Amino acid sequence: MGEIPNILKDGFQRSVLLMAVSAAALVLSYAGITPVERFDMAWVAIVLCGFPIIWGAVKGLAIDHDIRAGVLVSMAIIAALCLQEYFAAGEVALIMQIGDCLEQFSSKRARKGIERLVDMSPKTGRVVEGDEEIVIPVESIPVGAVIRVLPGESVPLDGRIVSGSTSIDQSVMTGESIPVDKTVGDEVCSGTINQMGAFDMEVVRGNEDSSFQRMAAMVASADAGRTRVVRIADRWATRLVAVVMVLVLATYLLTWDIYRAVTIMIVFCPCAFILATPTAVVAAIGNLTRYGLLVKDGDSLERMAEVDTVAFDKTGTVTEGEPSVVDVLPEGDRDGFLSVLASAESRSEHPLGRAIVAFARSEGVRVSDPEGFAMKVGRGVEALVDGKRVLAGNIPMMEEASVHVPPSAVERAEALYGRGCTSVYVSVDGKFAGMVSLSDTIRDGSRRTVSELSDMGVGCVLLTGDNPRAASFIASAAGIGEYRAECTPEGKMGEIASLQDAGRKVMMVGDGVNDAPALKTAWVGMAMGGTGTDIAVDAADIALVGDRLENIPHTVDLSRRMVGRIRFNIAFSLVWNAFAVGLSMMAVIGPVEGALVHNVGSVFVVANSALLLVHGRGREGLIRVDEPQSRPSSG
Repeated sequence: MGEIPNILKDGFQRSVLLMAVSAAALVLSYAGITPVERFDMAWVAIVLCGFPIIWGAVKGLAIDHDIRAGVLVSMAIIAALCLQEYFAAGEVALIMQIGDCLEQFSSKRARKGIERLVDMSPKTGRVVEGDEEIVIPVESIPVGAVIRVLPGESVPLDGRIVSGSTSIDQSVMTGESIPVDKTVGDEVCSGTINQMGAFDMEVVRGNEDSSFQRMAAMVASADAGRTRVVRIADRWATRLVAVVMVLVLATYLLTWDIYRAVTIMIVFCPCAFILATPTAVVAAIGNLTRYGLLVKDGDSLERMAEVDTVAFDKTGTVTEGEPSVVDVLPEGDRDGFLSVLASAESRSEHPLGRAIVAFARSEGVRVSDPEGFAMKVGRGVEALVDGKRVLAGNIPMMEEASVHVPPSAVERAEALYGRGCTSVYVSVDGKFAGMVSLSDTIRDGSRRTVSELSDMGVGCVLLTGDNPRAASFIASAAGIGEYRAECTPEGKMGEIASLQDAGRKVMMVGDGVNDAPALKTAWVGMAMGGTGTDIAVDAADIALVGDRLENIPHTVDLSRRMVGRIRFNIAFSLVWNAFAVGLSMMAVIGPVEGALVHNVGSVFVVANSALLLVHGRGREGLIRVDEPQSRPSSG
């Protein structure tokens, strides 16, 4: 008994409970079983399922002045009650309850992104006053105050570094996987992560105006501003009500038979019509789940059918989201160079250092523990390997150690920078020993996905925080014709809005917190469920589990077929209803027979929608969630 209150609080579980009780009551009614003398058990279904429908219809008419499908169902229930055909009234109410239950099932997952976004934001900051540090809430920290950020902490507010150097993980704001070196005079944003050294910063914007809070506000405003697709049955309700009333009035005037006229109201009840949309939606969602796509609601798939442009985030979406070695330029023996470099980096916690060590081990190169190790914040690492002093870092580090870097190496690094690469220069005992370049790699399946979308008439655009040269290179490698570089979260949101203002229906595909505003602004948002953050997944309409981009074209194709199936179901239900009305006008069938005729139409609609479950089976390139996915090598 303790579970009942919880069940009644949950809308979906409550609908299932009402449907089960009502169905059992109708079975007893049809069998003529009456536990209570002279009480038709169909009243249970009428009260539990029918009265809420009638109340909703009255409320919609009186308050919202809106005629929806519930008005038609209410008319049928009331007409059946007037004729004392309680089974027919209960059966109509149950069919409507089934339709509502299916719709609730397809949209049960609630959005929690904004709450999680707020929870991620730093709550306190270390204000420096003389020789003391005072920890106070971020909302109490004034502009101009100096705060200290320790390694591993989130930057609480937007500011400018006044002392110290560090590397900042900016992925929460820009989506880029490689940390950015920061020193005195550089700006840092709230919500980003301090990875290396402690630093002091002067606050330049208060909590309400901080980058992180602005991004949270953008997610909320974008969600509130996007209109939902109205259920197809509701769009037609006004016209159908008018048609029913004309038929009822015409039949009564021609036959003066109120019983026959009211029977038309019952048989015209759009049971199959109401089931046309939710059954197709649930079948499509079931199909997509098999291929690792989790859909939050049917509206998303209706909108998906209209998508003509897909905007891809770069890092973690089109690319793998992790740096890997793409170029090795040794001055001498390659394996020896990699062994010395990887050994020096073996104690580093920097993503570039970890990637270098992983690459060396995959090449079968020996990696040993260094005899000494020091991290030079904003520069690189220094280590003693086999008695040799090894430096691995950027150009400023080489200059400070008076290491001459050949112009050819600098030119090569500049060329690779245009491909989104970061280069690490290496010296051994004061002499230049070589260089390695690292970059994010194209995700397996990206180019195929773009090609298939293009064949379907869907254009693609790349949105990234990278520089224009790197953006151009990645876009070209993935086969994407358009790109927008140096995009902030506001910039991505603005680009989506501009495309849609131009009349395009855009689906945004992203994975990071910085993509959340764009995911909400887009006509449809899809998040990478495997590598993506919880914020991005919650902000999106669809989550791509397993990050298999190859399944995106199937989603677009299936959504279009789903809408086509819905339209066919609606057309069939209208023809079927017209047939039933004709039989009713000729007094061939009565209310109970009419209800059974509707059941035949409803069964056909459900069976027709169920065919969507097997769509795409055997299609080349389509990957199920239980199938292995090939991954590109780290080299």
